[in-house]
Amino acid sequence: MVLMDVLGQRWALRILWELREERLTFRQLQERCDQISPTVLNRRLKELRDLDLLDHNGNGFGFTDQGKELGQHLLALNDYAQRWADRTQKTKE
Repeated sequence: MVLMDVLGQRWALRILWELREERLTFRQLQERCDQISPTVLNRRLKELRDLDLLDHNGNGFGFTDQGKELGQHLLALNDYAQRWADRTQKTKE
């Protein structure tokens, strides 16, 4: 699946995560992604735009409607990851 291939690429999920609450410029994304190289950031943004998950306007990069739908699934996955981490921590105590 093309989507899973792109999401499996380094930095793709991090970029989507950073855009979950607001639109960000290229520079802001680069700073929030621990100084990802401009080449890699450009490549990932292009891939995510080609999949119609992100768009770009004068205010920066942000989710399309399709990207917002994926974002909801990422939030649910994050909730699960937090519950999993809490359970794992309790079993170690």
